[in-house]
Amino acid sequence: MTTIARDRPRFRGQNHSLFQRIARRMEESLAYSRWWEALRSTIALWFFVLLMFLPLIIRRHEGEDWTGVAIDCSTFLYSIALAMLMYLASRVTMTMPAWMRLPLRAGAVIATAAVNTVLDLLFQGWIGDHVATAWQTLPTDFVRAYSSMLNYILVFGANMVLFHVNHARRAAIAQERRLAQADKAAQAAQLQALRYQLNPHFLFNALNSISSLIVTRRNDDAEAMTERLSTFLRNSLNADPAGLTRLDDELALTEEYLQIESVRFGDRLDVTVHCADDACNAIIPSFLVQPLVENAVKHGVARSREPVHIQIDAAIEEGGLRITVANELGEKDADMLRGTTGAGFGIANVRRRLENIYGGAATLNAGPEHGRYIATILIPRDPPRELTQRPV
Repeated sequence: MTTIARDRPRFRGQNHSLFQRIARRMEESLAYSRWWEALRSTIALWFFVLLMFLPLIIRRHEGEDWTGVAIDCSTFLYSIALAMLMYLASRVTMTMPAWMRLPLRAGAVIATAAVNTVLDLLFQGWIGDHVATAWQTLPTDFVRAYSSMLNYILVFGANMVLFHVNHARRAAIAQERRLAQADKAAQAAQLQALRYQLNPHFLFNALNSISSLIVTRRNDDAEAMTERLSTFLRNSLNADPAGLTRLDDELALTEEYLQIESVRFGDRLDVTVHCADDACNAIIPSFLVQPLVENAVKHGVARSREPVHIQIDAAIEEGGLRITVANELGEKDADMLRGTTGAGFGIANVRRRLENIYGGAATLNAGPEHGRYIATILIPRDPPRELTQRPV
């Protein structure tokens, strides 16, 4: 008894969920069907049919005035009305499987064509008795009824196909829009994940440096580095991980990072920054330069016993933005560059972010060159439209 009492709510819940899924599917499917779009395509189709049959109609009423032609053409109005009633069958069968939908729609087409044929014959008889006696000479036998119904089946069948095409087109557009939004969300999430990987990596290095200062009893330096680290982290966490920033703001944040490292390395760290005015006003993804500078400090200054000069340059070249980070080692430390490939964490992280944002339009080249290790970023001056919609 206990098992039965526990299982019943699950069974009901499952049925309820099934009905909800079916209802949601029907609601989404009907959302792709538009009455005005169906009416527009129906009017266009029947107007085209009217133009095709107009010479035949004129020949049918040859010797009469244009009243008979106008009355005959007016029958297309109730054909359009019948087509819109047939649209109900199209909407009702949208969510049905094909083996059910196709026979039902075919039956709706045949029934609509039969009704239209009967209305034609009744309308012709009424016109012949009350308006134009010449209409009484028009044939009303089985041959005309069969021919008219066959024509109506073809036209209403084409009308039903148009209903389905309109629905399928809207569903495809909605699907493409959902996929685009999903891709955009996935790209933003990946960019955010890449950006958040920087903080633990940098924080580990900074805390390790503070620990080293404490062990060597450089307590004042450790306190100063801790204070600057808290300021840097506060400013960096306020930035949008997947957003944009001006290059001058990015360089200002990078200088805060270098101030932290200057407590650790002192005179061994020498930095020069050159940024042209038009380059400083350029918009770039946030935290694009700091990982490269961190890479230069880690693999240059931290390994050298001599002063290391780090040079940061930014300029606009041929419509694109070039950012270069280079560390110049002394002669005794030049051997450290041998075997360096530029595949470190910071380089790889920035390269993946550039690929996600700009695709093949941006490059990052890094490696030893003439006794220096140089990392160069080339990106378009104008950021992608998807990112420009985000606040700077």
